Amino acid sequence: MKIIGVGSVVPQKVLTNAMLEEFLDTSDEWITERTGISERRIITSELLEDMASEAARRAIADAGLAATDIDYIICSNVVNEYITPSMSCIIQGAIGAKCACVDVNAACSGFIYALDMADDRIKSGKAKNILVVAAEEPTRMVDWADRALCVLFGDGAGAVVVTEGEGYIASRLTTASKTSCLYYQRRLEPTPYITKEEKSAPMYMNGRDVFKTAVLSSSRDITALLKQTGLVPADIKHYVLHQANMRIVEAIASYLKLDMSHFPHNVERRGNTSSASIPLLLDELYQEGRLQRGDKILMSAFGAGFTTGACIFEWTK
Repeated sequence: MKIIGVGSVVPQKVLTNAMLEEFLDTSDEWITERTGISERRIITSELLEDMASEAARRAIADAGLAATDIDYIICSNVVNEYITPSMSCIIQGAIGAKCACVDVNAACSGFIYALDMADDRIKSGKAKNILVVAAEEPTRMVDWADRALCVLFGDGAGAVVVTEGEGYIASRLTTASKTSCLYYQRRLEPTPYITKEEKSAPMYMNGRDVFKTAVLSSSRDITALLKQTGLVPADIKHYVLHQANMRIVEAIASYLKLDMSHFPHNVERRGNTSSASIPLLLDELYQEGRLQRGDKILMSAFGAGFTTGACIFEWTK
């Protein structure tokens, strides 16, 4: 498959580190030094499904298609106000598509998992034009009194349209069950028969454990993909990594012995937007004219689970 359309949307509200100082025992210096983040966009009056639908419309328009040309929709989403119906179903109705759709939750790796699913569906001949959306609001999962965690996140939605073509070169997905270092639990509705203890709490993250696992797993996936394709690190024009933390991106660059010019980033302005971070950054590169036909791009992400995903594709637009 190949990518033929890109679109993204972020909320209007800009939340700076200085604004966080007003109600948290923290500082711009402390946050920037540990994360590289200086501001993020957060949902206020917006609905995530509206942002996701608009990102989808922009990607479809960029592809030169109509919503009725889309044969399948895959949406990566961790949490939103709807448990059911799925976000993809809501997007389908909002944009006027007529196809089947499904959601996937692979945490921050979800966009790459969704791309891999799209590639399989196109190869099977069951679809030609597929809309892949990643829509996330992780700012609704954290305790805003937790100064170590709430400063990390932002909200947003990104989308691509893929179709038959030769742009997608290789992919690698892995999961190693490691639930204790990063999780978010919500209590379900009670019944007259529940006797078990149930928990409901904001997101928990062991930052040191996540950092180590993220760097090792992402570096492993990248190395494996390069070996599989016979490429060397310098053959990749852009490493579009999950924008979780600037220190993680720098550590992966160091592991590959590449300078940071190969690693575009926007975490300093967007924060960690979960699975939306890669399509948000991809659209930013596209809008700035930094993607040239023939460029090889490697995406890599890691998330709760612990899931990881990576893929290499050639820019063909």
